[in-house]
Amino acid sequence: MSTGFYTLMHREIVRVIRIWPQTLIPQIINMTLYLIIFGKLIGARIGTIQGVEYLQYILPGLLVIAIFNNAYNNLAWSFFGARFAHHIEELFVSPMTNTSIMSGYIAAGIIRSILVAAVVLIIANFFAPIHVANLGLMIFTAVLIATIFALAGLLNAIFASKFEDITSVPMCIITPLTYFAGVFYSIDQLPISLKIISFANPIFYLVNLLRFSMLGISDVDFGYALYLSLGLTLALFLLAWYCIKRGYASCDAIYN
Repeated sequence: MSTGFYTLMHREIVRVIRIWPQTLIPQIINMTLYLIIFGKLIGARIGTIQGVEYLQYILPGLLVIAIFNNAYNNLAWSFFGARFAHHIEELFVSPMTNTSIMSGYIAAGIIRSILVAAVVLIIANFFAPIHVANLGLMIFTAVLIATIFALAGLLNAIFASKFEDITSVPMCIITPLTYFAGVFYSIDQLPISLKIISFANPIFYLVNLLRFSMLGISDVDFGYALYLSLGLTLALFLLAWYCIKRGYASCDAIYN
């Protein structure tokens, strides 16, 4: 990777650390509340799902939420902020390639999301023992999930024309999909109509990928979920790269 890539990634990581009360603490508090309310209070009444304690069952899904929230928000707010402040053009006229620019932003989003996920795991360990069936696969899956949502956040930032556009997509699309992704339940508990919705939901496959790597159980074939997620990653990357190449990410596009 180029020097520009490392410089851009370093700048973004420093930005996240500098404003850590805004970028890290709220997400950690939210995940802790999920663990307390769903994992302990409600989980004590539910018992087990597929032979696994309820808190342990929902933990992979909670990690997915933590990962995609941080990866998505990091890219969406940072990239759109650069467009809005008119300093994104400095990157476009630099010797850096579009791939290096994208990779620098994405890498910073991945690091932020993995950092928060690691803290959530540490906190969760105080509520119940953490089981990891395959550590390597778990790390790979977490990075894959972060990459997908970093790219989604980048695309949101490219097409956004105002700051309200950054918040509307998570609220109107991603959050509803999360509740049909099997985070808090097994798909076997759903009626056929809702199962169909879940199978059409890409977040459902990401949750099951991470759940399989941690608990060894999944509501869907692991190989199918993995190939679908890799295909989605490639499609989002190519789309974002094409949009940047065509100039959709320019500052002028905000005002046109």
